[in-house]
Amino acid sequence: MVTPFDEVALRFMTSAGRHPRRPWWATPATWLYREVIALQHDKLRPLMFSIAYRMLGSVAEAEDVVQEAFLRMHKSTVDGKRIESAEAFATTITTRLAIDALRSARVRRELYVGPWLPEPLLTSDDDPAHRLETDETVTTAFLILLESLSPVERAVFLLREVFGYTYEDIAEVVEKSVANCRQIMARARRAVTERQPRFEADRTHQVELSQRFLAAASGGDMTALHQLLTDDVEFVGDGGGRVPALGRPITGPTQVGRFVLGLLRQARRTDMRIELAEANGLAAWQAFAPDGGVLGVLTLATTGDRIGAFYNVINPDKLRHIGPVGDLVALTQGTTP
Repeated sequence: MVTPFDEVALRFMTSAGRHPRRPWWATPATWLYREVIALQHDKLRPLMFSIAYRMLGSVAEAEDVVQEAFLRMHKSTVDGKRIESAEAFATTITTRLAIDALRSARVRRELYVGPWLPEPLLTSDDDPAHRLETDETVTTAFLILLESLSPVERAVFLLREVFGYTYEDIAEVVEKSVANCRQIMARARRAVTERQPRFEADRTHQVELSQRFLAAASGGDMTALHQLLTDDVEFVGDGGGRVPALGRPITGPTQVGRFVLGLLRQARRTDMRIELAEANGLAAWQAFAPDGGVLGVLTLATTGDRIGAFYNVINPDKLRHIGPVGDLVALTQGTTP
């Protein structure tokens, strides 16, 4: 039987410029499959990264998973494994590796200094694989919510809800029975529904609110700030123990408003540059040092006409995928030129 993967291989072998002295039927299958996987790298990588990032909430860890997945795919072809669908094979390996990686990450996150936040994923990222189709499952608030699920629950939920896989396919990926996967999905969906953030994902509306908030904050207008914040607004900072940051979230419009005003005063005093951006499909502010180094990404979550949460990632280890990172400690201590 000729599989879809075989058809791609045959098209590849009959294309011009590939081993002109050797007909496709005389080509070893292992070499042929390796070549086809190599050709499909750019096509498969966005899917694989999309799965891994939603599973892990980390760009760096997701990239490690994708790289390892490609190595294992290559090894499988070398070992002579017959691949009927490169996409299904890539999904299976990536998901299984991500489950293992998440189990290890959970142990490390228990020792994490201060609140843990997902690594920001900018819409302007130069890497095409990082430009995910944005929906609520890549927002900071939702990725935090997914942390409440076990690794297998998270995998089943994402494969079903986001990627539309059948329970039969999911069962093969996570190595569970179909009935078990249905139970896992029901449990995960119930947990997500009970804790699901109320925040909206309207990019245009968020940009307008963020601009209004910046204008009010720049003028020191606390009354206007209060009107733009929900009664239970929270500010969460992630410095990972690498830079000074909040040890725990602060809540309430007065406390959050004053804290953000203080941050903006510090930004002006140290000549930081604040730019509007888009991270994880939502409006964000990006802070830069005078030398252009990235200092942080602050994502806003909105509900109605108000801001309900600020998520501020300033841990330099979580910003390196964006570009050169500035020295926030030295800058705030006044030791940089």
